[in-house]
Amino acid sequence: MIYFKFPFDEKLYTINENSEEKALIFQSFDKSDTVSFNGNIITVNHISEQFSNQLLIQDETQFSAETHGEYLEKLDEVIQVIKNNDLPKVVISRRKIFKDFKEIDLEKSFRNLCETYPNAFRYIFVRGENAWIGAFSEVLGKFNKATYEFETMSLAGTIPVSAIWSQKEIEEQKPVSSYIRNILGKFDKENTIQESETYDHISGNIKHLRTDFKLKINPEDLDAIIEELHPTPAVCGIPKDFCKEKIQEIEKFPRELYAGFIRIETDDFIQYFVNLRCAKLYSDSVHLFVGGGITAQSNPEKEWIETELKSEAVLKNLSFRN
Repeated sequence: MIYFKFPFDEKLYTINENSEEKALIFQSFDKSDTVSFNGNIITVNHISEQFSNQLLIQDETQFSAETHGEYLEKLDEVIQVIKNNDLPKVVISRRKIFKDFKEIDLEKSFRNLCETYPNAFRYIFVRGENAWIGAFSEVLGKFNKATYEFETMSLAGTIPVSAIWSQKEIEEQKPVSSYIRNILGKFDKENTIQESETYDHISGNIKHLRTDFKLKINPEDLDAIIEELHPTPAVCGIPKDFCKEKIQEIEKFPRELYAGFIRIETDDFIQYFVNLRCAKLYSDSVHLFVGGGITAQSNPEKEWIETELKSEAVLKNLSFRN
């Protein structure tokens, strides 16, 4: 069972699951796992009363979150890898595990998230042992079936809304834009790429640097473009394959659906959203997934603070009964 809202759209959607048509697919970061919802997308007035904490399973992972000290040590190692290999950036994540509650109010938590992030794709689902909630506005791709226009964005750098950009964040965003520009160039047969100026993208209590891209493509190239774009430098690093390998070596936990993407098809569009601000839900714990782009200039203590700030994006909106 899944409920979701599109960016800038307050209609509540679900999947009626009455056909074999894959309407919505969650793809894990490493593509080893998918969660699919088959059927037609429909609007509903409210979340079913059956959609409750009783659907959640107990947390039997026995995972323990990294301590502050462990995370700082890990980032020292990552920064050394970056310097030794002259890398622009590597994105490193961690889990923050929250257990201090009796019960999660799923409906109220989702409603809070929707109100806080109107410009994001917002979802909550329970499917077997998987239960996730998230709200994120990074578009991996949006394809217009009528015009063949494809849109994507370069999104990187994270600071509080009231803060001023430093050279570190500016330099972090540049290779992301360059990476996307180079990939799109392979599929731009008619020299149609449009690129916006870089501007602030506000998401709740934080902001990012964003550049938009648009071009016309052949419909048969859509899957190939997504294959090349994922995982983007914003969730992985550059070069992609080398950074993916280092992420698997260094990170303490599997990312699962975090930093993967969601594919959703409507009558007019096929859209792909990067699954970033998200959490995995259990009846007795919440696993919050957060990360940051690490460069040779990164300060591990500041990166820890950034991940703490990012974890609040979901955690502060969860509603608990103690």
